[in-house]
Amino acid sequence: MSQKAELIQRTLEAEFNPESIKIEDESWKHAGHAAAKESGGGHFTVQIKSSSFNGLSRMQSHRKVMQALKPLFPATIHAVSIRTEATTS
Repeated sequence: MSQKAELIQRTLEAEFNPESIKIEDESWKHAGHAAAKESGGGHFTVQIKSSSFNGLSRMQSHRKVMQALKPLFPATIHAVSIRTEATTS
């Protein structure tokens, strides 16, 4: 896992205490993407399951994740794809 992905994971673990989390650095798929190159941030996918999302719409849970990650833009993150899941219990 890249250092940037580890930072994202630590940030989300601290905020949401997830049941499960998976961070993938997909920056290699966007090699040469000018805006990402200028900012230094990478492209990531986040899959996170947490009770913090219980009772929230997908949009609400995505906003919570984006708010938690906001300090990491643009130096660490240029773009992020998010999949959230509430716990069932």
